[in-house]
Amino acid sequence: MKRTLTALTIGISAAAFSGAALSGSEFIRNADVIHANPQYETVEVAHPTTECWTETVRRNNRRHGGGYVAPIAGGILGGVIGNRFGKGHGKKAMTVVGALLGGALGNNYGKARHRQQPVAQRVRRCNTVDRYEQQQQLTGYRVKYRYEGQEYYTNTAQYPGKHIPVRVSVSPIHRY
Repeated sequence: MKRTLTALTIGISAAAFSGAALSGSEFIRNADVIHANPQYETVEVAHPTTECWTETVRRNNRRHGGGYVAPIAGGILGGVIGNRFGKGHGKKAMTVVGALLGGALGNNYGKARHRQQPVAQRVRRCNTVDRYEQQQQLTGYRVKYRYEGQEYYTNTAQYPGKHIPVRVSVSPIHRY
C-alpha cells in the first residue's frame, strides 16, 4: 500500500512538472520560437483641430432713441404754421392739417436720419475640423515555432517570447 501511494504521488508530480494535463489524451508543452514578425495595419486617425480667423463683417448700426421726437416736433411745428395761415373756422382745420402734414414730414425726416447705417466690425470666428493621418497600428505577431523537429506558424496578439505553449493531442489510429 505504501509503495502504491508513493508511485501515485511521483506520477502526479511528474505530470504536473512536465505539462498541465488537459484530458487523458491532451497536454501542453513549450515549443521554441524561431521568430515573431510584428503585423501592422494602416488606419486613419482623426485629430480634431480648431482653426480660427478674423474677418470684417458689415452690420447695420441701428441708432436708438429719437424715434418719436421728429414726428412729434414736426406735428407741433406743422400745427403752429397751419394755425397762422388759417382764418375763422378754417383755422382749426388748417391747424389739424398742418399738424398731420408736419408729423408725416417729421416722421420721414426721422427715418432718413436714423436709417440703419452699415458699420464694419472685425469678428473672430472659429471652426473645428478633423485632420486625418494614416498610422501603422500593431495588430499582432506572425510566429514561426519548432516543436519536435517540425516547424509551424501561428498568429498571436502579444509577443510570445522565447517559447510558445502548444497543445499536444494523442489519439490512436484505428486500423480495420
